[in-house]
Order: sequence, then C-alpha cells, then structure tokens
Amino acid sequence: MVNNQLLETIRHFQIKGSVSAVRPLGDGLINDTYLVTTQGVDTPDYVLQRINHRVFTDVELLQNNIETVTNHLRRKLMAEGVADIDRRVLRFVHTFDGKTYHLDGESYWRISVYIPDSLTISEVTPKSSYDCGQAFGHFQEQLIDLKEPLGETIPDFHNMELRLRQLRVAVTNDVAGRVKEVTKELELLEAHADEMCLAEQLHREGLLPKRICHCDTKVNNMLFDRNGNVLCIIDLDTVMPAYIFSDYGDFLRTAANTQPEDSPELDRIAFRWDIFEAFTRGYLESTVSFLTPEERDHLPFAVALFPFMQAARFLTDYLNGDTYYKTLYPTHNLVRTRNQLRYFEEVEAARNRMKEYVRKTSNVAL
Repeated sequence: MVNNQLLETIRHFQIKGSVSAVRPLGDGLINDTYLVTTQGVDTPDYVLQRINHRVFTDVELLQNNIETVTNHLRRKLMAEGVADIDRRVLRFVHTFDGKTYHLDGESYWRISVYIPDSLTISEVTPKSSYDCGQAFGHFQEQLIDLKEPLGETIPDFHNMELRLRQLRVAVTNDVAGRVKEVTKELELLEAHADEMCLAEQLHREGLLPKRICHCDTKVNNMLFDRNGNVLCIIDLDTVMPAYIFSDYGDFLRTAANTQPEDSPELDRIAFRWDIFEAFTRGYLESTVSFLTPEERDHLPFAVALFPFMQAARFLTDYLNGDTYYKTLYPTHNLVRTRNQLRYFEEVEAARNRMKEYVRKTSNVAL
C-alpha cells in the first residue's frame, strides 16, 4: 500500500514508471528514507529521503554540493570508460521545476535512483577497513580537481578551536550545575587544548589545505556488490571542504575503538592496531597522488584529534543540560565523555608507533 502523502511528494519528481510500493529503508539517524518500487518496462526503483533541515539548514547549498560532486564523479567515470556508471555514483532525480529537492511546505524531499543488487555492511574488520581506506581516499582523489566551489553544509563541523570555545562557555554558564562533577575531565581537555588546535594553526600558516572530504567516513556509508566489491560512496550530505584529517581520523575514532563510544567499561577500551593498519594502508595507497608530506606526517595526530574533539562535544552537551545529543539516562553524555577521553589516552600512547607505520607504509606507496 502506498502512503498518499508520500505519493503526492513523489509526483513532483521526474521518475519513470508508476509507483507500486513505498516502504522504509535502512536505519539512518538523520534522514527518513524509503524505497520506492515502480512497475513498467525497464523502470528503476528509487530512494526517497526526507532531508533533516534542522541539521542541514541550507538545503539549496546542500543539494548544490551533492549535484556538483556527483556530476563531477560521473564525468570522471565516463572519461575512464567505466561501463556500469549508474552503479558507481549516485544519480538524483530532478523535479519538474528543475531542482533536486522539493519543499512540501514543511519538509524537504529528494529522490535518487536505487542501485539494485547492492548492499551495505556494518561489521568493522581489517578487510572492510582496508576497503574504506581505499574508497574514501579515492573519493578525495577524484575530487581533487573539482573547480566549482562547495559550501559547508554544517559550518565549522570539525573546527577544534570552536569546540573548545563552546566548552568554555558551557563551563562559565554552568546552567545544569554540573561543572563540579567534571574537574578531572576538564583538566585533561585543557592540558591538551593548544596541541589539539594544530590543524587550524597549520591552515592559517598555509601548510594545511582544505580539500573536498566526505566528513562521515563509516563502513556503512559505502555500497558493495554481491561479491563484496565496493561500488560507490553514499550519504553525501556532509561532503564539503575540510582537512583530510576529517575523513581519516573520524573513521578510526569509532572503528579502532574496541568499545562503543558510550560504553562505561573504560578498562576494556583499547586501540585496534589491525583496523588502524588496514585502513591506513588503503588510504595511503589511494591518496599517493596528492597527499602532501604535511598531511601525511600528521595522520597520527588526526587519530587523536577526533576522540578528543568528540569528548569536548559530549562534555559541552552534558554541562548544557543534554540539549543536543539524545540520551538514555542522566549521565549518558558524561559516560560518553569519559569513554572518548580514555580512548584518546590509548591513542596518544600509540602515536610514535603510528608515526613509524605511516612512514613505512608511505614509502611503499610512493
């Protein structure tokens, strides 16, 4: 059965065939997603999404970024003579007024062509981590010559200086009366604050460029074929100018931690070397054509940066009374903070070893 409201939304887009069914697809946390099944001769199925415009406040900019990037990737694939282009890059459907989104008065919607016989995986293994490193590095490499400017869909998303300012304001205001509970956490964050702002410092000195990055590098943000081969990168909402640290460090923040980010079992948190090595090897192999020595040498810094940044964000929200992240119990954000700080300490202890691995692997890739 087709929901009439969804069907009315779909009618604004230039799809082929007639709609036979609409059902929920996936378990995304940001956007509501549906699979639209069609009937007709050689008609594709589609993916309908409600865009969360509370997170992505400038939908015009968001969709312009996505259309610019996917068009560029499609031209690259055509030039390379790739036969299955429609399985290797997302294709978005235009509305009858020429846009890739529709506003129904309250919500923004978009439609992309569904890629059949594709799947996502969620298990983090050395194999899937290597595939991620290769795929996200190649994604950056394909976009290195993009001429059209992109905007920031979430301004200052990974700006450490901003995150520290927000934390300090939260400490000063202490609206929930919790500062007295977190003195140790605040002392640890402040002890490393200057060092963790290195990316912004390097950028101001002209030593660290901004590139087009995905900014949400997870195993389940790639599509695979039935044989386990990577087809394409998906979930392009956060594609924007950023330091390459965003794609490299954020993946390892979650994938290389032996525990989920909200686990209270701090003594079980450790750094997974097998995941680090696999992802790093894939990433360095696919970025050898453009990565600068400055970027490459600071990859271990990026691994430390992201749990540190996330700890600051969780603690800020805890001090503000849990207004941003969803929480399941009163100290949820505090548990998350302590988890990320413990993981940060594990990463810091491994930094020299990481530097040596990056150096050796870079020499092989070069």
